[in-house]
Amino acid sequence: MAKSVSKSASDNVTRGSAKVLNRTDLTRRLVAVLKHDEAVVGGIGNTNFDLWAAGHRPQNFYMLGSMGLACPIALGVALAQPERGVIALEGDGSILMALGCLTTIATVRPRNLTIIIMDNGIYQITGKQDTATRGVSDIVAIARGAGLEATWIADEAHFDELIDRRFEHGGPVLYAASIDDKPGVGKTVRDPSAIRQSFMRGLGTSRAGDLDG
Repeated sequence: MAKSVSKSASDNVTRGSAKVLNRTDLTRRLVAVLKHDEAVVGGIGNTNFDLWAAGHRPQNFYMLGSMGLACPIALGVALAQPERGVIALEGDGSILMALGCLTTIATVRPRNLTIIIMDNGIYQITGKQDTATRGVSDIVAIARGAGLEATWIADEAHFDELIDRRFEHGGPVLYAASIDDKPGVGKTVRDPSAIRQSFMRGLGTSRAGDLDG
């Protein structure tokens, strides 16, 4: 039975009060609780490196080369397969390039879509330049303004509570984690065709591909 997370308690977590967490650890915690063939779409760079390192699943999609597409792709999957839980993992730099998708998600309201933003305030791979979230922009405030339920993640225990549920229901919702600048620990295979084929198979729409053994 999933534990209940107090909405008022989550509402009280601010960017300033949120503990600085580690993306690798959070990703492993998430993957460990996936029991129902949930689809996970990892944004470019370290976000999908850590998703790969947490254990390849055919229901994982690893975005290569294009920023800001994890949430739009996840939205498409959520609408196409409304009985499947769908999770978008995205960095702050990438979501800042696609803020319009948050308004679309809030309007369409897929109940099976969860968004997790890993926010370290930098464009990590390109040289650690500051993103807008290092300054005045708050991803949770932006998401709420777009019409989404959203919260900062207070600490590891809070994250575990938030993900202790069935992902087919309870959305759309956005969780934002303040994270450190440690690099991803894995290295995703750079074969877009193989990634696509594996993901299609994981969604039940194609035959097994090269990544599936």
